[in-house]
Amino acid sequence: MEIQEIKKKVETELKIQGKSAQTIRMYRFFLSKFYEFLKKDIDQATEDEIKEFLAYLISEKNYDLSSVSLAKSALKFTYHDFFKKNIMIQIKTPKKQRKIPDILTKEEILSMLKHAGSIRNKLLIEFMYSSGLRVSEVAKLRFSDVNLLEKSGLLKRGKGGKDRFFILSEVLIKDLEEYKKLVSNSDFIFPNREKNRPVTTRAIQDLIVRIAKKAQIKKHVHCHLLRHSFATHLFESGTDIRIIQELLAHSNLQTTQFYTKVSKAQLKQVQSPLDSFLEEY
Repeated sequence: MEIQEIKKKVETELKIQGKSAQTIRMYRFFLSKFYEFLKKDIDQATEDEIKEFLAYLISEKNYDLSSVSLAKSALKFTYHDFFKKNIMIQIKTPKKQRKIPDILTKEEILSMLKHAGSIRNKLLIEFMYSSGLRVSEVAKLRFSDVNLLEKSGLLKRGKGGKDRFFILSEVLIKDLEEYKKLVSNSDFIFPNREKNRPVTTRAIQDLIVRIAKKAQIKKHVHCHLLRHSFATHLFESGTDIRIIQELLAHSNLQTTQFYTKVSKAQLKQVQSPLDSFLEEY
């Protein structure tokens, strides 16, 4: 079977399972890379050849562990779900070492809001920080997704194809009511110039980087850092970890518990045993 036909059929299977456009794009990418590496039909590949490909990505192409893990997932899906071949079961790739991000302080968030430049830009920051939405979710938001009276919103077909509720801050609601008067003939809260399509995630990402520079923030600021900061600041204020899990739409509590490691404020509350020892004398 030709590689283009395989990629097309795999894409169809992924769409049926509700996978995101980004996941589909990356699976197709790694199937192409594997075909180039293999130099023969990929349905004829052995487990050893798959191992050699993953080792090649790590040692020669210097792909990071998350990319190698994604390549493995793409091949595993193709052979298990598409070719119905029971291979790759014993293949173990290095686990991704999740780095603790340098969370934005509340003062830095305020500085970004002050340097946003427009109410539209301010709202983009507010949706990611005060509601914890992903950039891809913010980009596709419609006015019909939010209920200002209930101070909440319903995200339809978010990550993993799941619907979920999110909270709206009073500050955001006030800004959104003002902003709504400036936007007409668009269902999307953040439309592109033609107004019939949403703004791209890349445009939002570039904007956040520019705003952070204007605010003179030295950290590596990106959209997901606003979501990280949302979760961390909730945890520091005493919000139950399971509520944060629900707000972030994490299926696994262990993913949410990552924020217990991020919180510097919680660590600062712990007294050193040396200090407690000396207080006795």
